[in-house]
Amino acid sequence: MGRLIIFGFILLSFFIAIVMIIWLPLTFITLVGLAIIIVGSYDLLQTKHTILRNFPIAGHLRYIFESIRPEIQQYFIMTNTNGRPFNRETRTIVYQRAKKVLDTLPFGTQRNIDQAGYESIRHSLAPTHISEEESRVLVGGADCKQSYSASRLNISAMSFGALSQNAVLALNKGAKLGNFAHNTGEGGLSPYHLAGGGDIIWQLGTANFGARKQDGTLDEELFRQKAANPTVKMIEIKISQGAKPSHGGILPAVKVTPEIAKIRGVNMGEDCMSPPTNPEFSTPKELLQFVTKLRNLSGGKPVGFKLCIGVRSEFLGICKAMLETNVLPDFITVDGAEGGTGAAPMEFSDYLGEMLEDGLVFVRNALVGCGLRDKIRIIASGKVATGFDMIHKLALGADMCNSARGMMFALGCIQSLQCNKNTCPTGVTSQNPRLMRGLVVKDKYVRVANFHQATVTSFLELAGAMGIKHLDNICPHHIYKRNQRDQSVSYDQIHLFLEEGDLLTDEVPLEFKKYWENANADHF
Repeated sequence: MGRLIIFGFILLSFFIAIVMIIWLPLTFITLVGLAIIIVGSYDLLQTKHTILRNFPIAGHLRYIFESIRPEIQQYFIMTNTNGRPFNRETRTIVYQRAKKVLDTLPFGTQRNIDQAGYESIRHSLAPTHISEEESRVLVGGADCKQSYSASRLNISAMSFGALSQNAVLALNKGAKLGNFAHNTGEGGLSPYHLAGGGDIIWQLGTANFGARKQDGTLDEELFRQKAANPTVKMIEIKISQGAKPSHGGILPAVKVTPEIAKIRGVNMGEDCMSPPTNPEFSTPKELLQFVTKLRNLSGGKPVGFKLCIGVRSEFLGICKAMLETNVLPDFITVDGAEGGTGAAPMEFSDYLGEMLEDGLVFVRNALVGCGLRDKIRIIASGKVATGFDMIHKLALGADMCNSARGMMFALGCIQSLQCNKNTCPTGVTSQNPRLMRGLVVKDKYVRVANFHQATVTSFLELAGAMGIKHLDNICPHHIYKRNQRDQSVSYDQIHLFLEEGDLLTDEVPLEFKKYWENANADHF
């Protein structure tokens, strides 16, 4: 119906334009009216710019403001959810790479290199070439029967419901084109996650959406059937999310369509709420039993879990459970508290959870200290959008990275901060058909693939410029951070990095001693 109305409007506009040309004198007002009709019709028909499709004529004001550099553009781009800046040059880089626009800049660096917190890497006079084969990493431990060769960069968890069907379709088709993986988020495995044929990481959240019984527990047979789909490559248990740790997700009732209600197994007309914990487990050992259950039900596909680090002894309790049971996840996704969402109370987003840098180093240390690091892959999730971000996360202990915000920017997100209101002007997070229409899948999925390819290429080139021969050789001493005393110090001087088996000795490092002693495999 919406398309018919638009088509009718365009026909009517052309009819009015013809009448104006024939019957009215070519006055200034007539010419302005004709120009508006022509531009508005073009805006509605073109597929490159979502804002212009959804807001013909008026949408041009945004591009006028963005063309005034740097003051106005910087205001619009640097303002971000929860007051946390996603810096201007990073977002600009994402847009340029998605559109395959030259991403070089005149007049050198755009960052304040004298400011505390400035991060950098050191180049080598003997640069190397990193093979593209190293842009992938094998996920799957000894108990896994269907290991997965994953890209070092994948789409982070974003649910259908939080995102529109067109956004999910574009992401999945982009993943297929670029040969990387698409995480479903906790909203369930929807038809739109499968329609593009891209590799899927199926996330099971605390509500087990998409494979749940009425009481919220896992429907094992339904899970088995869906997990058997060949495009489902990995299973991720979401324990907590960085933007809302220990708090269930919220999908406002205004965004719950009949289709979403059916996929999630919830009621229409109500806010869709996830519980803060999963009914399938309440102790570290029970978590690992759930990992084993899902691995068996999925036919031996890689199974892991995602969490934001909170009480450190509780994660070490999971590590102790691994040692006691010899049951290991295939991967652990570490989410940072700086992660964004439109589905969390502000104070949860602002004051709970460890930032990705601290959480990532801690998880790396915990696994190394327990002698388990070489058996479990670590995925870093939280404001990853550039090749440097990837270098940074690998240096601190990750094997691969997930990106949410970067992928949203590639889709055309302008950070209008209306994700939870169903009024997203670019149709990325709206279930409103009129707004969703502006996001043209056949155009945007290519941009998603472009962004991924250019970012991974940048990542490999940066590693080569450092003189690195293999990506696994990237270490904390390769990354520098400027401190308050105007000194640049490497990360091995900022954080403690444990050696293999340090937590299994009688002399547990002092920084870990209290947490290790309080850790228990039988309770959180």
